[in-house]
Amino acid sequence: MMAINRYRLKHLVKERNKSARRVTKLLERTDRLLGVILIGNNFTHTLATAIATVIAIRIWSESAVLAVTVFMTIIMIIFAEVMPKTIAALKPESIAFPASYFLKPLSKILSPLVTLVTLVSNGVTKLFGINLNDAEKEELKPEELRTLLQTSRVPKRQENMLMGIFDMDHLSVNDVMIPKNEIVGIDLKDDIQTIVKNLNKVRYTYIPLYKDTIDNISGFLSSNRKADFLSLEKPSKTLLKTLVENPLFIPENTPLSIQLSNFQLENRRVGLIVDEYGDIEGLVTLRDILEIIVGEITSDSLEKMDIMPQADGTFMLEGSMMIRDINRRIDWDLPTDGPKTLSGLILETAQSIPESNVGITIGPYRLETVLIKDNVVKMAKAERIELETDEEEEED
Repeated sequence: MMAINRYRLKHLVKERNKSARRVTKLLERTDRLLGVILIGNNFTHTLATAIATVIAIRIWSESAVLAVTVFMTIIMIIFAEVMPKTIAALKPESIAFPASYFLKPLSKILSPLVTLVTLVSNGVTKLFGINLNDAEKEELKPEELRTLLQTSRVPKRQENMLMGIFDMDHLSVNDVMIPKNEIVGIDLKDDIQTIVKNLNKVRYTYIPLYKDTIDNISGFLSSNRKADFLSLEKPSKTLLKTLVENPLFIPENTPLSIQLSNFQLENRRVGLIVDEYGDIEGLVTLRDILEIIVGEITSDSLEKMDIMPQADGTFMLEGSMMIRDINRRIDWDLPTDGPKTLSGLILETAQSIPESNVGITIGPYRLETVLIKDNVVKMAKAERIELETDEEEEED
């Protein structure tokens, strides 16, 4: 009764299983259930010992009482304690459900005695400062549910999707955004021929349109509307502006779960992330958020070469890569509580913009810059190094 899985029991109750309902009812008052079980348990043990003693005296003599006591103790431990409780612990449902047929009527028959026992027991328990009403309900915390999922038989892909949902509570739009320096858009100040030419080159689902600089984005052009525009015989800027979707501005550090809801409420799929001063930090799409749950969605025929394993066990990494992507793809644990990109992490750790290539160590990771351009790290070499702990040094 105590070893039964409470969550499976709740599921069976929802499935209208009568035995599960009966067991659940009994478990609502654990003190009374234990009272019924222990009264019956101790009564049968005492009765069995008394009968064995009487039989021993009549057949042999009073000198056999000690031998019978030892014999009955061994029998009770093996056949009335260890063996049945081991079986019950391994197969709780197969024991608890049939037992509930007897325990329910017994709890009514022995109700006066059970009430007396529980009153005395609960009264003594309160003397130790334990209030039975303060007992916490058995509820899984997110961390416990994570562990349960990892040890379950759920297929790996579904497990990763469920874990991705939990990750959304700990991630913000900054963790999945496309940084401003990587945003590719169309300058509306260009002539119409140049705009048409650039539109044919850009393959993104949502194309930002700006004036002069990316900080002055006028809106987004979806791939469907781009096709409509390019199919016109005489495309013009005036017609292009009528197809533009006004930009949606998202405050930095907005949790992904909230932004997903906002996209649904606004019926939008792309937004610009801005800081407290209104400056653009990056761009995030609905697809970027969904990839946290379902994994990477790629329509490209060629895989991006942003992580290149080397023969010596090191990796060549693009500096613009998100640290979280690096950790996920090569199973590392670089810190994610500060800068979001590898370049930002290296520059923050170095506390300056190096004039030449440098090497830094962050925990068990060694990072070396390979290419620095325009005040950012374009390419870096990284490897995991083994650190000796104090315990290992003591053992040596």
